[in-house]
Amino acid sequence: MPGILYAIPTPLGGAAADALPASALATVRTLRTFVVENAKTARAFLKEIEMACPLQELNISTIDSDFSLAVKELQEGQSIGLLSEAGCPAIADPGAALVEAAQLAGIRVVPMIGPSSIVLALMASGLEGQRFAFCGYLPREAEQRKKKIKELEARSRRERETQIFIETPYRNDVLLGALLEVLSEKTRLCVATGLTTQTESVRTRSVKEWRSNQKPLGKRPTVFLLLSGVSE
Repeated sequence: MPGILYAIPTPLGGAAADALPASALATVRTLRTFVVENAKTARAFLKEIEMACPLQELNISTIDSDFSLAVKELQEGQSIGLLSEAGCPAIADPGAALVEAAQLAGIRVVPMIGPSSIVLALMASGLEGQRFAFCGYLPREAEQRKKKIKELEARSRRERETQIFIETPYRNDVLLGALLEVLSEKTRLCVATGLTTQTESVRTRSVKEWRSNQKPLGKRPTVFLLLSGVSE
């Protein structure tokens, strides 16, 4: 009987025992093989939940590109845990490639309950929660980034749809500056920083208000959300 690929969320901040329900932790403790994005953070997570035996770690950036080894183990009955560096595997995360390989091989994939910065940010933003789109990373080049911001604002206005995107932490302030330069002053912008940590901040303001009270975000993980007014 084939094994199961478990997609295991890892804490964005704080203790693993607080981020995952007891039933999920109990399942994770039965696993012996993990595909991980970052070995250091994966070991810290597994140590915290008191894994009691030696583990096999397969780094997602170094194992075979088609994941044939992991798929072979799954087909032979070995269940595997997929661990992102933080948050939910396969959501803005390279683990999506392993999930795709497992699905193509007919392997059962079980998503486990846990933290997702994208969903948490939307929950706390006060923006449109019925219609939203996650857009990943915006372009790095300045002019292309400005063009993309305008496109997202137009789509948000047209569809009454919240647009959600992220950035590498050291470019947070560059992106915020571009948003405040390009967006209409009436567009609502949410900046969710350091979610589930002691320095968590989720603020939703009009662009006009942000422009009058802009503060550096620093290099903390941040989710950006925008919602433009309905076109007449």
